Amino acid sequence: MRANNLTLLTDLYELTMMQGYFKNPTDQTVIFDMFYRTNPCGGGFAITAGLEQMIEYIENLRFTKDDIDYLRSIHIFDEDFLEYLSNFHFTGDIYAIPEGTVVFPREPLVKVIAPIMEAQLVETAILNIVNHQSLIATKAARVCHAAKGDGVMEFGLRRAQGPDAGIFGARAAVIGGCCGTSNVLTGQMFDVPVLGTHAHSWIMSFPDEYTAFKTYAKLYPQSCTLLVDTYDVLKSGVPNSIRVFEEMREEGITLKKYGIRIDSGDLAYLSKEAYKMLAAAGFDDATISASSDLDEYLIESLKAQDAKINSWGVGTRLITANDNPAFGGVYKLAAVKDSATGEFIPKIKLSENTEKVTNPGDKTVYRIYSKSTGKIKADLICLTSEHLDPDENMIIFDPIDTWKKTKVLGGTYELRELLVQVIKNGKRVYESPSVMELREYCRKEQNTLWDESRRFVNPQKVYVDLSQELYDMKKALLEELSEKSLG
Repeated sequence: MRANNLTLLTDLYELTMMQGYFKNPTDQTVIFDMFYRTNPCGGGFAITAGLEQMIEYIENLRFTKDDIDYLRSIHIFDEDFLEYLSNFHFTGDIYAIPEGTVVFPREPLVKVIAPIMEAQLVETAILNIVNHQSLIATKAARVCHAAKGDGVMEFGLRRAQGPDAGIFGARAAVIGGCCGTSNVLTGQMFDVPVLGTHAHSWIMSFPDEYTAFKTYAKLYPQSCTLLVDTYDVLKSGVPNSIRVFEEMREEGITLKKYGIRIDSGDLAYLSKEAYKMLAAAGFDDATISASSDLDEYLIESLKAQDAKINSWGVGTRLITANDNPAFGGVYKLAAVKDSATGEFIPKIKLSENTEKVTNPGDKTVYRIYSKSTGKIKADLICLTSEHLDPDENMIIFDPIDTWKKTKVLGGTYELRELLVQVIKNGKRVYESPSVMELREYCRKEQNTLWDESRRFVNPQKVYVDLSQELYDMKKALLEELSEKSLG
């Protein structure tokens, strides 16, 4: 599962198309864009993640002898094509929006510029890697927003859909804002905090709850969070935890990271009553942690009920993004290089669904920030050949509802190009920050959103507009195709 070679992590039709191109020689260089159409969970934004694993995949992209032998065994590939694959490596360029960035529908998260066989092969793995981690990072950002600054621990490994989903899902969850994970392998691989307490079985294995608590406290006096709901939270669990905390204090042990965890029942009521008991005994600074099938909606509700919870353990509904199990990113051809002129010829995919009509050409994405607030005003997809001057007035408009227009006055806004080059001529040219650095970057990114775009129900839309030049190109291509269809 930790193997570097993921070359055969692809759909069969990528390879059959490659053989088709091989048998009909072409030196076409193409551009593919990876983007998504709808924000997960009905939200107002997404968080991109998985870039580091995508780069590692490209770096290790090669067909081993075992790979070639397997492909030969399925009897659909010719020997000359298999010989080509045995010497294959990626030679193209890739641009991407850095991990932890706030992103919106239709803008390219990844742009691949490569010979068509190479660009075709990498489609499936790029989608698999970026879709999954972006989904979990987005879900984590929502959960952490609901927690309003409280620590959120990811602990969904046992409910994740397989080991890799648990490992990389935990990585993405930390990028999205979680303070740590229960997943020890993720902690080792990505140098993120690993967190946890004990299970109900620990309590049940002792003659009584007090003895279980006391034994645990002796083992871990500097990190003593006691699970209080094995028998009865208010009649047994909290009183026994208070008894242990009092004894630790009497023994001269400084209580730093200590508290209780509630894993069942009415979390709002139990936490408020537990807090009263702890505070009366002089332990008003004790952490009250909660778990039990939490997500952003339940945490938001508990906050509204003034629950005395200040630490959250979120598992199943985070690691599986249970209300939105797929991110929905797609990978579409945007341009083909003219071998004679060296210019990219724009390509467009039609659909009766307006949202599914692709944006053609060699593009980049600029983010427009208000100078006075630092908040995002809009994103602008434009052609790489365009020059934008923040000192000039800009008219931006919705590419579908074109009557929706906004004038942005020169000097009042700042521009940031989102796509950065990560692979050049098949080689890495980008070093990823650490996961904890990405977490901090992601936190700052979310602060550039207006609160209205972060709410969970009917969030305010952040517009992703097309430049006038790109819009005109798209419109001309649509009219040209329409005329051809009419004969």
